[in-house]
Amino acid sequence: MFEQIRGFVDAMGDGTLPREQWTHAAHLRVGAWHVHRSGLEGALQDMPPLIRRYNELSGVPNTDSSGYHETLTVAYLREIDRVVRELATATTFEDSIEAVLASGLGDSAWPHRHWSRERLWSVEARRGWVAPDLAPLKSDDSPTFPNR
Repeated sequence: MFEQIRGFVDAMGDGTLPREQWTHAAHLRVGAWHVHRSGLEGALQDMPPLIRRYNELSGVPNTDSSGYHETLTVAYLREIDRVVRELATATTFEDSIEAVLASGLGDSAWPHRHWSRERLWSVEARRGWVAPDLAPLKSDDSPTFPNR
């Protein structure tokens, strides 16, 4: 599965991945692949340009209202990393992928449990990290929440 997802990542990079294959589950698998391969910091460096480039190559503009979304990317990568680190028994990439998909992150409504619609879909959240305003992420290191 690791090499299969690597092929998927390569197809994203060269723009040959059909748009209909870039699903929510695909986002999670690619994120888990990057976390597994490079750790959280590496994934945070690698994923944004990959997504932006894929959007450009597939005709999706990266603007203040479409395309790449920084807050969503960072949040999902942080939570994927948390799930993978919590898996004391997971020894394979496949175990990690299954755990991520089963963790609740596979529900595309997950972000709305943490961010209000207005905050999540703001220009600021699309351009840069914006902390949740409804509930902390499980990976949130902050001792208190929320700071509104």
